[in-house]
Amino acid sequence: MEKQNKNNKNRVTIDAQGQSLGRLASKIAVLLQDKHKTEYAPNKAGETIVVVQNFGKIKPFPKTKSKNKIYYKHTGYIGHLKETSLEKMWEKDPKQVLKIAVQGMLPKNKLRPKRMKRLIINF
Repeated sequence: MEKQNKNNKNRVTIDAQGQSLGRLASKIAVLLQDKHKTEYAPNKAGETIVVVQNFGKIKPFPKTKSKNKIYYKHTGYIGHLKETSLEKMWEKDPKQVLKIAVQGMLPKNKLRPKRMKRLIINF
């Protein structure tokens, strides 16, 4: 599941085949925060780069969830609240679904964008 390359000890590769989206996202969030290291500090962005392999082969969603789960986005103008179902978002860009899930599990502070830059998703 997780292995570290010899040439770069700060790179972790995760095989997403057969895993559910939420459990995969929570593992990635822990790794991006460097909570698996002894030198963890909540005020540091961390150094670990997380590479997700075989993301297209994750466990399929239940039909009810893919139609009922809604993602909201506001454009900034009055009355411009956009909503998209999980099914449509998965067809358009599956990587964005994982990014939103991981982003929601990271702390909401100034370090979140720095941590998200270290997430690499291979389909």
